[in-house]
Amino acid sequence: MSDKPTDMSRIELIDPATARTWIEAGAAIVVDVRETHEFTTAHIEGATLVPLSIFDPAAVPPHDDKKLLLVCASGVRCGMAAEQLAAAGFMEMYRLEGGLMAWYENGGPLVSGT
Repeated sequence: MSDKPTDMSRIELIDPATARTWIEAGAAIVVDVRETHEFTTAHIEGATLVPLSIFDPAAVPPHDDKKLLLVCASGVRCGMAAEQLAAAGFMEMYRLEGGLMAWYENGGPLVSGT
């Protein structure tokens, strides 16, 4: 067994309906890893922007007993961010399957601006 944090970290894909349930219940912290111009166009209300191009695990807000939900446009970049978080010692995180596109297609609300 390896001592690497990534071997012990759990990264799961979740569907937009589950994500919406968690967010509406206040059970998740949303971290959007898209770039600033994408975020200002549309994002999930309450999301924290931590762009993948300058991603720093230390910039992820404390999430205590809440689920850490990573979001990007289509579900790819949040996987890269999850790998960086796992390498930094984060133990459990969730990726929005299909990203913001799937969120919107499934009726998830979006806001614009910063």
